[in-house]
Amino acid sequence: MTALDNNTDVIPWYKQGYVWLIILFPMLAVIGGIATMIIAVKSDDGLVVDDYYKKGLEINRVIERDKQADFYQLNADIILDKELQEICVLLSAANQFIYPDKLSVKLLNATRPGFDKNIVLVSTEANVYRSHLPALGLGKWYVHIESDDWRLIKTLRIK
Repeated sequence: MTALDNNTDVIPWYKQGYVWLIILFPMLAVIGGIATMIIAVKSDDGLVVDDYYKKGLEINRVIERDKQADFYQLNADIILDKELQEICVLLSAANQFIYPDKLSVKLLNATRPGFDKNIVLVSTEANVYRSHLPALGLGKWYVHIESDDWRLIKTLRIK
């Protein structure tokens, strides 16, 4: 009997720790690649604009609307009445300004765009506009008060 004949107990490959260590890293790379592909397919990057020229013209139009609000020396005070569920905007401007019949107001949540609200305020007095107050969450809100040719941007904190 030789020395090789005594060592007949052979351990199968799947019970070897080094084999699993070698298989582990390629398997992790495959799982990571699949997860990355799922994230890439499901998420919207939103960075590419189909018509960048039109988008640039739109930005210029928005800037012109802000300049028009400066020209009229527009200012707005926003009052939220939670008891009456009403939003009130007191608009003030220079003498040559003609107050519109309606104002478009966008309430934009600072952190969660799914909570944004669009409402139309109707003139109840010369420079006072009112509407029903939608349910707003706590936190910081951006308020865009707009008419056909001007736009004001305000910030609102709801506590």
